[in-house]
Amino acid sequence: MEPTQLFELVVAMFLAIIALHYAAHRLGLPPSVALLAGGALLAFVPGLPAITVDPGLVLVIFLPPLLMDGAWAIALVRLRRHMIGIASLAVGAVFFTCAVVAVVTHFLFPSLPWAACAALGAIVSPPDAVSARAVLERVKLPRRLQILLEGESLLNDASGLVLFRFAVAAAATGSFSAVEAAASFLVLALGGAVVGVVVGTAWVKFVRRLGDEYLIIAATVLLAWISYLLGELLHVSGVIATATTGLIASWHQHTVFSAATRMRGTSFWTVMIFLMEASVFTLIGLSLRDVVERGGGLTTVIATMGLPMLAILLTLVIARFAWVFASDLVIRLCAPLGFERAQPLGAGGATVLSWAGVRGVVTLALALSLPEEFPGRDFILATSFAVIVGTVLVQGTSLGRIIAWARLVEPETERARLTMSQAEAAMAQAQLGTIQNLAYDPEGNLIHPQLLERYQRRATAIVDYAARTEHYIPVLHAHFDVVLEAVATGRRELIRLHRAGDIDDETLQELERDLDLEELSAISAKA
Repeated sequence: MEPTQLFELVVAMFLAIIALHYAAHRLGLPPSVALLAGGALLAFVPGLPAITVDPGLVLVIFLPPLLMDGAWAIALVRLRRHMIGIASLAVGAVFFTCAVVAVVTHFLFPSLPWAACAALGAIVSPPDAVSARAVLERVKLPRRLQILLEGESLLNDASGLVLFRFAVAAAATGSFSAVEAAASFLVLALGGAVVGVVVGTAWVKFVRRLGDEYLIIAATVLLAWISYLLGELLHVSGVIATATTGLIASWHQHTVFSAATRMRGTSFWTVMIFLMEASVFTLIGLSLRDVVERGGGLTTVIATMGLPMLAILLTLVIARFAWVFASDLVIRLCAPLGFERAQPLGAGGATVLSWAGVRGVVTLALALSLPEEFPGRDFILATSFAVIVGTVLVQGTSLGRIIAWARLVEPETERARLTMSQAEAAMAQAQLGTIQNLAYDPEGNLIHPQLLERYQRRATAIVDYAARTEHYIPVLHAHFDVVLEAVATGRRELIRLHRAGDIDDETLQELERDLDLEELSAISAKA
């Protein structure tokens, strides 16, 4: 394929992404489902060149920024609080699922070497960060379940990658050592964490010296790839390195970013992540053509591999349910022994957590990276794709209904001590204290009376609102509806003045920015 044709294909894919996202919104479907289905349909369009996905390149391009985005958005305090539960899912559940899938695969195909069965287990066992985000952004979960799923998807790829590498090596050499695999996992994880700490700390110091907001945004965007590539270069876990770097950067971004940097950087980063997430699902769909052709056609694939693929998909689901419910039972049994910090999820919470194991880009990339001569490669590739499609289409579309059925309630221990209104009241009181100190000159004369009056009035109003939030909500919404109408009127007048030649472009941009900030503030206050 010519470079120009490749670029045209990328542009066409982005246009298709916009159309598919819009269609999903109109039909009430998860965008990931529409993108996956759309990519699969595009793969068989007559005349469209076959899309060959380089698995290593896919991982390097897409995985680091998507991991960074997940780490950036995660609540670090809750991550520490639930680290045992996250480790149970990210390590224990992945190892357990890999073993169960390997046993079932060997039962279905006794002639297939154990190493190949383990490789399939390693490929399909870790739920995917991208797929999990695509599903979770459309549902409302209690904070504990949210942090468990986010933390799992952030860290479990490292477990799957270690298992996969050892399975492939075992297939090549004919030997496998569980002790060596466990030791290697610890080295990779700890080494990745050290690399992440070093890169994250260096970023904090570097950004504080840059001064230019566009350079800061550029350095932050490159941070994901720097930490991942450095980790892989040093033969430790690039996944853990990227996640650790993201957690450090997220913790410090509130103090090293200016308001303008945060607004501009967030806008750029949000669009970039949107396109990357959407591209991943579209590429997965486009890769269907290669999978089907390697298997001898869709009819042949379904006839010869359909039942085994379905059996392995069911095995995945059952294994996750077994691990989650068994872990919840252990927590319940340990409670009388004094282990009261970890609270059981209950049947509803365990069901939701079990059902949320969606697979995606890492599964596909690992399957595609298998050597051509690897035993059972075609079956592993077809099964991996079936697992992705099955979990995204079935679990992704039904998770909302499962959550509604479970009727989950947020435990008191997971609720923040202060509501948003109470936090606003605390900020207003602190700001008023500063104004009261600076409103007078050294001789005690009031030099900022209007400023003092404004902050006093604001603090009083916010404290009153925090105490009677429910009473004020209808009035507040009506108030900001009027503000938004006023902003719209001001915007129309501003554009009229510019079109008439009464103001120049610089004036238009400055006043438009003020209106934009006022509009965003009003919309945020209404939410």
